[in-house]
Amino acid sequence: MNNSSTYHIGKAETPWGSEEKAQWLAETTIKRSYLEQVVTKIDALKDKFDITQYGALSYAPEKYPLFSIKTRNWDENKPTVLVTGGIHGYETSGVHGALAFMALEADNYSSDFNILMAPCVSPWGYETINRWNPNAVDPNRSFVPNSPAEESAALMQLVQDQKTSFLAHIDLHETTDTDESEFRPALAARDGKEYIEDSVPDGFYVVGDTENPQDGFQTAIIDEVRHVTHIAPPDDNGNIIGEPITQEGVINYPLKALGLCASVTDAAYTSTTEVYPDSPRVTEEECNMAQVAAIKGALDYLKQHAK
Repeated sequence: MNNSSTYHIGKAETPWGSEEKAQWLAETTIKRSYLEQVVTKIDALKDKFDITQYGALSYAPEKYPLFSIKTRNWDENKPTVLVTGGIHGYETSGVHGALAFMALEADNYSSDFNILMAPCVSPWGYETINRWNPNAVDPNRSFVPNSPAEESAALMQLVQDQKTSFLAHIDLHETTDTDESEFRPALAARDGKEYIEDSVPDGFYVVGDTENPQDGFQTAIIDEVRHVTHIAPPDDNGNIIGEPITQEGVINYPLKALGLCASVTDAAYTSTTEVYPDSPRVTEEECNMAQVAAIKGALDYLKQHAK
């Protein structure tokens, strides 16, 4: 067992103050370009879809505009689905899998669904390959009133501005080796808590809602993804990331209580995907296509079961 004293910033059992947060921010560096790698792909879709800038991050608005992508010919008689990626910017396939779905598959579903996508909610996190925003706040714990993360607040406003109900929300994520080597130890140190080491599951899994698990919906996603990549087995205690599995590759979290992104729409069907990009059994392209498969599995299920 390790504790928070093993992290190089802060003191054990003492939450970070402004000095520690400033030290953490000073150690972050830009490692890739959001404008070059993500916005160019969004721009390439403008002939097929409606692209809207729904905000910009205040600490660098020119570098970090926020974009949504919508299928055309919206019809109030069709159900509406939200797809989000890059809530945690370091989770690369969440961003590029979302964009790949729009480029390759969205046309096949636009007659049945209105699709709204926010492909990269945290562009600073994308560039620095980071879980938090510059204020050491996790956007995926910040979907709450008066959100402390402007990334989350902007997405909440985007959803509200649609003035419609959502049938489903698929939120695209990854679980990486750095979750255990960096991000969870940093979280424990930031909050002055003990860090208890866990294992990183080797494979794909999803997170449903404890209050509304929709087991068949999760099964459909898992079964579609297994054509692309392997499904994560549970650990020796029957858990994935500390939570008991409810079926193969599925765990549940209380989405609303934790302020998670998948609670933002109050949709009847929600799933948070988790790709494992560090497995020697997968390529970057397979990780992206696993996210595409997850969205397809979800939408195919809804076509049959959510009339």
